[in-house]
Amino acid sequence: MTLPDLAAYRFHRSADDAAFEGCEVPGLRAEFYRRPDGDRIASVGRYSYDGAELLMAWGYVDEEHCRQNAVADPAGGWHPVSQGCPDVRLVRAGDDPDAPVVGLRVRAAGGGWIAVGRD
Repeated sequence: MTLPDLAAYRFHRSADDAAFEGCEVPGLRAEFYRRPDGDRIASVGRYSYDGAELLMAWGYVDEEHCRQNAVADPAGGWHPVSQGCPDVRLVRAGDDPDAPVVGLRVRAAGGGWIAVGRD
């Protein structure tokens, strides 16, 4: 499977310091794209951290979860596409569950973690 071609989609909206699991993540930018697909609307979320691509997740707006996702390789290119939503963990500034979020960890296909922010 390959990444969606964003040229086939229309920009929908974006968010700086985007929220993940209800928590704002400083440095995370989310961009959302949509296109008609029969009687449904296909959607792609593209996420970057401090200007570097981090991950893409896609599916349909009427579905609760992503169909597929891919994680950017910091060395260039993308890891293989995975089924379902990406496995993402918030990184906090300490052990307190209410400590500020300072980064993210994203699991790439094959099981390795990509960390952004302060890990």
